[in-house]
Amino acid sequence: MLLAIITLLGYYAAQTTEDIKRNTENILADNYNSVKYAQKMFWALHHFQVDSLLAVATFEEYLVLQKNNICENTEEQYTEKLEQEFERYKTESSKENLIALSETINTLILLNGNAIEKKSEFATQTAHQALKWMIVLAVICVVIAILMLIKIPQILTTPIKKLSEGILEISNHNYDKRLSFDEKSEFGKVASSFNNMAQELAQFQESSMAHIISTKQYLEIVINSIDEPIIGLDNQKQILFVNNIASSILNISSEKMIKKSALDLSLTNDLLRRLIKGVDQEISDEPLKIYTNDKESYFEVHYLSLPENSGTVIMLNNITRFKELDNAKTNFISVISHELKTPIAAIMMSLQLLKDNRIGAMNDEQANLAQSISDNSDRLLSISSELLKMTQVEAGVLQLSPKITKPIELINYAIGATRVLADKFECNIEVDYPETIDKLFIDSEKIAWVLTNLLSNAIHYSSDNSRVIVGVKQIEDKIEIYVRDFGKGIDARYHKTIFDRYFRVPGTKVQGSGLGLAISKDFVEAHGGTIRIESELGQGSCFIISLAKT
Repeated sequence: MLLAIITLLGYYAAQTTEDIKRNTENILADNYNSVKYAQKMFWALHHFQVDSLLAVATFEEYLVLQKNNICENTEEQYTEKLEQEFERYKTESSKENLIALSETINTLILLNGNAIEKKSEFATQTAHQALKWMIVLAVICVVIAILMLIKIPQILTTPIKKLSEGILEISNHNYDKRLSFDEKSEFGKVASSFNNMAQELAQFQESSMAHIISTKQYLEIVINSIDEPIIGLDNQKQILFVNNIASSILNISSEKMIKKSALDLSLTNDLLRRLIKGVDQEISDEPLKIYTNDKESYFEVHYLSLPENSGTVIMLNNITRFKELDNAKTNFISVISHELKTPIAAIMMSLQLLKDNRIGAMNDEQANLAQSISDNSDRLLSISSELLKMTQVEAGVLQLSPKITKPIELINYAIGATRVLADKFECNIEVDYPETIDKLFIDSEKIAWVLTNLLSNAIHYSSDNSRVIVGVKQIEDKIEIYVRDFGKGIDARYHKTIFDRYFRVPGTKVQGSGLGLAISKDFVEAHGGTIRIESELGQGSCFIISLAKT
């Protein structure tokens, strides 16, 4: 900053000197005016014989201007003489008077010309001399500023550098660091304050270390007392803490894990690698199966982010007991569903015998009762079948027998299976099938069951004398089979939950188990496909199955 000020000062001085030079030259302008006026009068003098009136007027005009522009000592004397000779010439316009006027005018021109030359030379020399000295002074100031720029920062930064080094030592927990400066210097008080701070920090560290150690031991006891596996990582994926349960299921001692890189340990541990993977990216919500304590256990993994992204806590929730209960429930439903089929079949056979006219005709009341028993038997048989399919999916024993199938075959099967139901509700089933469509490689029996279930639902939820559209369309490498009805539609709030087991849309009057769509979703996803719904209230519903073409 000092260097900039001095440089500007030198520049300003040089510029000022230059301005003085220009102003001096402006002063010489009066001499130039005198020469100009004399030349004009000289011109008028030579035109007295041509146009005496104009010449006289011009001469008088510039004579007045000359009288008001006296800038030399003897110039006034010659101007008065010129005025007298002009008056004499106007009285007697002789050649002698004309020559006298010319000589006086020439004398004025010569007088001002010499003055101009002398003043110009003097002003120029003075300005150049001043400019030279100002440049010299400016250079001297710049040199002094450069020396100050080099020396003064060194004087100032030396104690600052020592202070910075001291602060760095304190930040590295070296509280024995002390600064030494002259007490009378500017940094004397700073050094004294720094030394006091370091001493207090040292005392604080000594007094709080025992508390910190006891707190750490307390936290370790709390973490180890938790029955669920817990692993703590910092933002560099270094293991901060791990409880005994986690150490057990990882089969690595805690001493070998604390303050070690989880990434390095995961190279030889599949379970740890699976857990670390979930820190950076979303993984499946499926329970994690781990073989521990001589049995299979199931865990849900939860990731808790520490404040300011300082790390992550991995918590494993043991759900083995719930998984076992779920398996027991699945086995129970499977057994019950299978056992129900025998009495249901016996009931339906008995109904067939009752309806046989050879045994005897039934009255209307008996016929209605028999029909009611038949309908409920069909419903029980359908529910039992759905429960069996659900237990197959849950138990993981769903077997697929894929083969190349035309989509029209699935549609024809579904229409044939629901023809009686469609006739009952007077529902017209329309088919929208393109001229050319690729084939599917699927388990036709299961996908046909899905399509039949969707078509049956569409008929049930349509009004009488309505229509249902079953169609196929191909989008790139996907084939979509859809069932569209024109009923009251399904609220968008239930589009995601409608495929959940046992879920039924509130206010639905049609009876059902709430398993059909859930089983349909499982069957379609087992083929690597998807099923979705497009529906608006009052606009009907459209269920779409998307499968890969062959």
